[in-house]
Amino acid sequence: MVQVRVAGVALDASGQHVLLLKPVDQIPGDGLVLPIWIGQLEATSILVAVENADVPRPLAHDLMGLILTALDAVATKVEVTRIEDGTFYAEITLSTALGDRIVDARPSDAVALASRVGAPIWVADAVLTEAGVPDVLTETDAAERLDEFKRFLDEVEPEDFES
Repeated sequence: MVQVRVAGVALDASGQHVLLLKPVDQIPGDGLVLPIWIGQLEATSILVAVENADVPRPLAHDLMGLILTALDAVATKVEVTRIEDGTFYAEITLSTALGDRIVDARPSDAVALASRVGAPIWVADAVLTEAGVPDVLTETDAAERLDEFKRFLDEVEPEDFES
């Protein structure tokens, strides 16, 4: 497993949201980034959490965190465990009074929750190897590299990551 952070949320050429996960020990332009296509609501929820934006009422993932707190449970980690037929799978590990429990989740929901409660996010080595793409963003000549990355997003399709 590789620990990752939310590097951002982007839009592909068709206007679909892409969650970008980056290993925590890699600098921009180094290594790989893992793109995962997600829904608009999940993208918004992740951005709200990552940017610590105030919302007038709890969003669904805020509610999940509040429920965990009310039940004296803690989300201790999130793992993107596998990819099958282009679909990513994740698990949330919960620490409860009855012991650890593992809950199946969509990666977008798992990351949205982890971003709120401070749980570390991990990606299986095999998933990063199979679906990771070179991180083309660098500090030097950033505008040119960003254009290159945008072209990649314009051309790539979710089916490109199917086994």
